[in-house]
Amino acid sequence: MPENYKNIAIKNFTYDLPDERIAKFPLKQRDASKLLYLEQGKIKHTVFKNLSQLLKKDDALIFNNAKVIQARLNFRKTTGAKIEVFCLEPHNPADYNLAFQSDSSCRWKCMVGNLKKWKTGILTMPVKINKVECFLSAEKLEQNGNVVIVNFTWQTKNNERLTFGDILEYAGKTPLPPYLNREAQPQDKETYQTVYAKKEGSVAAPTAGLHFTDNVFKQLEACGINTYELTLHVGAGTFRPVKSETIEGHDMHEEHFMVEKSFLKEMISIKGRKLAVGTTSVRTLESLYWLGVKVSENPLSELFVSQWEVYEPGAKLSFKESMQALVEYLDRAGTDYLQAVTQIIIVPGYRFRVVDGLITNFHQPQSTLLLLIAAVIGNKWKEVYEYALKNGFRFLSYGDSSLFFVEEEKNNFAKV
Repeated sequence: MPENYKNIAIKNFTYDLPDERIAKFPLKQRDASKLLYLEQGKIKHTVFKNLSQLLKKDDALIFNNAKVIQARLNFRKTTGAKIEVFCLEPHNPADYNLAFQSDSSCRWKCMVGNLKKWKTGILTMPVKINKVECFLSAEKLEQNGNVVIVNFTWQTKNNERLTFGDILEYAGKTPLPPYLNREAQPQDKETYQTVYAKKEGSVAAPTAGLHFTDNVFKQLEACGINTYELTLHVGAGTFRPVKSETIEGHDMHEEHFMVEKSFLKEMISIKGRKLAVGTTSVRTLESLYWLGVKVSENPLSELFVSQWEVYEPGAKLSFKESMQALVEYLDRAGTDYLQAVTQIIIVPGYRFRVVDGLITNFHQPQSTLLLLIAAVIGNKWKEVYEYALKNGFRFLSYGDSSLFFVEEEKNNFAKV
């Protein structure tokens, strides 16, 4: 990999974001948000409900259908100290579905607020769901950096079945991003969730999708624009700032994703442009290409995409050949689902293998998400963000949206 990618200085990807420009609450009508777009290099904007007017027949929108879990559990010690246990991802069982269906115990990787007050002992809280009651217990098992393995146990009074998914849904709080700097409110449980959310497991919303409504989907269908779904469980690492001077020093977080074999086959048959809804969909789609390359070269390859391997030269498969390699891999394995992990980081200079464009919100200064935007539209990102700031756009998770297409010279590699 050329070293100049790793030497990108994060200080060159910053801008002044006043606190008052961060949208602390969503609009009442999701599709009333602003939508910024580029037309022949010129910056324009409209309202999100007009999205279909900016697309073409046979274009494909690809959504992340991950569902945000109520991941924050607030315990109190007998001393009165508040301990917040933030569930990140299941540890045992490691499978998301099995973890949510556990009905007596499970272990999770967690971040713990006020950890210094929880040195020993078991935390408990009463949980009542309809008429079913139990005490949820949390025991700290081990710690690795900021991640704590927590063992949860519970038993209902009359031995009724109560799953961990049920407990989180009723006893947990919405894991709002830290930059909102406010406590979650009851309405966040609905508004910090896309209307098409299905697969539980994310601790952050794929926020580009928050603007979509049933009416927008109807307009897309009427215009011959197709929609597809994949699943990437968004982790808390998405909010982690880049603290190193160059991007080489940043350890990109890992995230789990899943696609169906039918999805891979559908990708092969797409006639129009492939537009990712959100950066999580971008990361998943590009990771799929590299997984296809790996299994075509070695059928026993680990289904994991590391941070920098996507910059190594030598990948000669087309997009369709890569997807076909994954279909054949699943056929050999006798399964209809591909589950994998990605650590991919997309920075300026990355050559997109799958994505032709994306819909996304406005991101934090000096973040890996802003680097991804710069990978799509180059230095134009500075002009775009300056325009958004001057024209009343709302920023970050509950903010407004944008539509960008990959520059043509970046768009002609391995797409056929």
